[in-house]
Amino acid sequence: MPPTAEPTQVNHRATYREVLAEPRFRLLFSTRVVAITADALRITTFSVLVFSSTGSALLSAVAFGIGFIPQLFGSLLLGSLADRLPPRALITGGYALTCANALLLAVVRMPVAASLGVVALVSLATPVFHGASSRLVAQSLKGDAYVLGRSLSNIASAGAQLSGLALGGAAVAALGPRRALAVSAVLYAGCALAIRIRLPRLQPAAFGGIPGSTGGDSGADGVSGGGTADGGAVRASLQGAGLLLRDRTVRRLMLAQWLPVALVAGAEGLIVAYAGERRFAPGRYAVLMGCLPVGMLVGDLLVGRFLRPRTRERLVVPLAALAGLPLIGFAAEPGVGVSACLLLISGLGYAYGLGLQRPFLDALPQDGQGQAFGLLGSGSMTLQGVGPVCLGTAAAAGTGTGGAIALAGGAVALTAGWILTWHLPTIGGPDANSAT
Repeated sequence: MPPTAEPTQVNHRATYREVLAEPRFRLLFSTRVVAITADALRITTFSVLVFSSTGSALLSAVAFGIGFIPQLFGSLLLGSLADRLPPRALITGGYALTCANALLLAVVRMPVAASLGVVALVSLATPVFHGASSRLVAQSLKGDAYVLGRSLSNIASAGAQLSGLALGGAAVAALGPRRALAVSAVLYAGCALAIRIRLPRLQPAAFGGIPGSTGGDSGADGVSGGGTADGGAVRASLQGAGLLLRDRTVRRLMLAQWLPVALVAGAEGLIVAYAGERRFAPGRYAVLMGCLPVGMLVGDLLVGRFLRPRTRERLVVPLAALAGLPLIGFAAEPGVGVSACLLLISGLGYAYGLGLQRPFLDALPQDGQGQAFGLLGSGSMTLQGVGPVCLGTAAAAGTGTGGAIALAGGAVALTAGWILTWHLPTIGGPDANSAT
């Protein structure tokens, strides 16, 4: 490519129509939206089922989050499979596995400990098929279309989570928790069937995977018997994760995408307690809980659709700071109206992540993208589970919920300052694509 063409291509602004015109992305996007709805339905319903069986709020909370933390271990131990196995087999298998999990919980009356163990075990595989799906999206969408695809996915994911929670409440009320779990299983089965029928059969080499990782077309999806799913996969996964995390650029970009999100999620986890401490009217906490996702939807839409790629990348630090600074206002223990405004503004700042998508993709090795995406997602989920625990501990230690939320906001602002120390020289400049 001529050198003069690079700035124009880098700053080309894609459209949502252009992104949705890509058939492969459209399939992965639509099935993922349905699956996220099913996830929210399954997680909420399982939590209700555990509470109805035990009467324990603690076990109910454990049931809600049991599928998050094991994902990091799954990424570390199995993540390389996202680059070594055909994507159709992985994604179809992932949806089929979650379908079987939901059906098992719906049909078999297991002890609570056993049901929690099953959910945790299945979640180990989640980063593998999510990594394969994310890598396939990155292979299908180029340039700004990839960033806008991530924006569209963020918007749809937030909407799907909200609809899944609403569907979960309605389904439990109308059908009971076990039949509601069966509904989620049907949704997963539909996703698996759609991927199996409509996604082309791709070998890892054609998919952009590890050269020479496939030896032949020996299975239904071309899975070769070359040792891709044996103990060598664990060794390769650990080595791959180590290489990714030892790369300073990749490590920085992962931390930049993990830390603010985890801290804001921790603050979000204290909203119910904050509303209780301030003695807000019943139901006001639900209004406050909805402000962050609404802000995220609006922020992603505005930043993704109306700003050019380089502008998004220049705004990473200001937007990251915007995600944290409003939360510091909770130190003054504001009322409902001001609290809602602060949370809404904080949600707008979540769009900072869009400016990191292209640099992150450019920094990844071609033969490790699937594992990197799996590690990024699983690390984020794990830290979002840890964040509320840490901030809840701070609140109990004497800061109060308002003080703990403010503490989270200050930490996000400090993270934005840390990003500033390395962000400007390496992103958006002429050598951005080669920075490592």
